[in-house]
This record gives sequence, C-alpha cells and structure tokens, in this order.
Amino acid sequence: MTPEELANLAHLRRARDLIDREYARPLDVPTMAQRALMSPAHFSRRFRAAYGETPYSYLMTRRIERAMTLLRGGMSVTDACMAVGCTSLGSFSSKFTEIVGESPSAYRDRDHSAVVAMPPCEAKVRTRPTREPAAGAARPASSRIREAGGDTAA
Repeated sequence: MTPEELANLAHLRRARDLIDREYARPLDVPTMAQRALMSPAHFSRRFRAAYGETPYSYLMTRRIERAMTLLRGGMSVTDACMAVGCTSLGSFSSKFTEIVGESPSAYRDRDHSAVVAMPPCEAKVRTRPTREPAAGAARPASSRIREAGGDTAA
C-alpha cells in the first residue's frame, strides 16, 4: 500500500468514527466528506471501496443497531426512532425491516432473554446486523441481512 492510500484510509476512518459517535445527529455526506478531507463524490466512492457500503448505508446500519438495543430494553418504536436520529417513523420502520428482517415492534416483542444473559461485549457482536454479499441479483435485500451469530433473516 502506498503512503497516499494509507493516508486516505486514515481519513476514511475519521469519517467512520464520526458516524459511530454521532449517529443520532443529522449527518450528511458533505459533513462526513469534510471530516475525511475529501469531496463528497470522491469520499462516497472511496468509502464504498474501503468498507463495502455507502456512507449513508453505514450510518443507517449503525442507527438500526442502536435502535435494536433500545427496543430490546422495551423502549417504544417511536422513541427509539427519534433517539437514534431518524425523523420519519415510516422510513425508520422500512429500513429496520429491510436490515433486521422483521418490524421494529415484532423485534421489540420477541424474547431477548439470551441476549440479556450475555456479557455486553458478546451481545454487541452477536446482535450486530451485518450485510452479507449478494449471491445473485434475484435475491431480495432482506435475505442478505442477518444478525451476527444468528440465522439468515427471512
């Protein structure tokens, strides 16, 4: 790897760290790109090449991950939506269903006693939504998403 490529990765990590820390804030690609010292278009291309998803997709995955934790604790869907920085309940519910494979209310109502019994660091790894690479174009997006350590979402 060239020194320039290493520097670009460091800048991309700064932007990813911003997303991880400030996911509940209104974040847009120009703000993230500014943190990475890149133009928005270049930043989006480099971020996708480095992390396998667009900056917006990464942001939404982090928001849904945090919402899953809040919902497991019994928070209402509306409150969880607002707490993670989403302003539209409908868009939040659609994205949650796409990523997790079930609606936020169904997820909240499901038994999470196994997660509660785990150490927090283990629960974070096992419940993190992950995107699997698509095997074919005909597969629906929701079938490519699974909770780490769990079954593929239906």
